[in-house]
Amino acid sequence: MPSPLTGGGDAGEAGLAGKRWLARLEADYRLSHGRCSVHHRHEGPLRLLKSLYPEGPAICHSVLVHPPSGLVGGDTLDIAMTVGEGAHALVTTPGATRFYRSPTGAAATQRVTAALQPGARLEWLPLEAIAYPGCEAFNEARFSLAPGAELLAWDITAFGLPGAGQAFDHGRFIQHLEIPGVWLEHGCLSADDALLMDGALGLAGQRCMGTLVFAAGGGLARERRERALDVVRERIEADALRTRAGATAAQDGVLVVRVLGPVVEPVAALLRQCWAAWRHELWGLAGTAPRLWSM
Repeated sequence: MPSPLTGGGDAGEAGLAGKRWLARLEADYRLSHGRCSVHHRHEGPLRLLKSLYPEGPAICHSVLVHPPSGLVGGDTLDIAMTVGEGAHALVTTPGATRFYRSPTGAAATQRVTAALQPGARLEWLPLEAIAYPGCEAFNEARFSLAPGAELLAWDITAFGLPGAGQAFDHGRFIQHLEIPGVWLEHGCLSADDALLMDGALGLAGQRCMGTLVFAAGGGLARERRERALDVVRERIEADALRTRAGATAAQDGVLVVRVLGPVVEPVAALLRQCWAAWRHELWGLAGTAPRLWSM
C-alpha cells in the first residue's frame, strides 16, 4: 500500500524516527463446508487487507499489509496465525519489509508464530526483508505442526541497498527460524563480521540469502522425501545460481532449499521455481504465482 513513509534511505527513516509502532495481528483459518475462511483482528498498523480464492473455496489466499512498510528501533510486528484442521492458507505481502537504521541502537522486531492443526496446510510466502545499513533487527518465525499438517515457508533477506550504493557496512540482523522440538536455525549476521559476510563458509560476498522449507508434522515417507528433493535439485541445476544453492533433508520431516545471490531478484526467482515444484509434487497443486507478485 503506498505510503509517505515507505521511501528508501534517510527520508524514509526520518519519517519513522519519531514513531514507535507496536502492531499485532491474529488470524484464524478454518475449513467449513468445503470453504476455508479467516477470522482476524488487529492492533496498530498491521492487517489482512484481502482474502482471495483463485484456486477455489478450499484455499484462502491472504494479503498481509503493514502500511508504514518499514521498522525502526523499538518497533514490533507480532503476527500470530492458527490454521484449523484440514484448512489451507496462503499468506503473502505486497512489498518488502524494511528494517531501517536504528539511531538509538534498539532492535526492531518482526515475530511470526503459526500453529497448524491436523491436516492443515500453510504457505508463508512474504516478499523479502531488507536490512538497511545501521539496522538492529530481529526476525523470528516459529511454526508448530500437528501430525498430518504440512508447511511451505520461505525467508528472503537482502543486506544493504546495492542499487542506491548503500552497502551493509554497519548494523546487525538476527534471524530465528524454528519448528519447535524438530528444527532450529538461529544466527546473528553482523556487518563487521568479515569472515561471515565475505568468507567462503559464510555469505561469500553475496548480499541476499534465501531459505525455503517444506515441513510435515510426523515426518515424510522416504520415497516422497527423495522425489521432493529430486524435483528441486533439477531446478537448481538449471539455474544460474546453481553453484550457490542446494537442497537437503534437515530432518525426516523437514526439507530445506538454500540460495545465495548478489541481489533479491535471482534468489526470489529460484525459490519461486522450487516452491512451485514442491507444490505440484507434494500436493498435486499448480505452482501458479499469486497475481500480487507481478503487480
